[in-house]
Amino acid sequence: MKTITAQEIKRRGISAVDEKLKIGPVHVIKNNKPKYVVMDEESYTELISEIETAYETRLNTALNEIDRGELASHDTVDDLMAAIESEQD
Repeated sequence: MKTITAQEIKRRGISAVDEKLKIGPVHVIKNNKPKYVVMDEESYTELISEIETAYETRLNTALNEIDRGELASHDTVDDLMAAIESEQD
């Protein structure tokens, strides 16, 4: 994990981060704790794309399960909780 302190960024400017970004995302340490992550635009775009793809995959899987009748529907939270409890028995 590449890190840099907020103080160092304040002192040296964004060029202090630019050097480390060549290797990958940089964790910014503030008050001795990781506070932020800085990444280049290409890495950010790739991350967002992966998140969207994973979401779409989960959604499509759920929709397919609904189409196949593999998911149950419950009218209330109490009905859902009762169904969960009966499956655990």
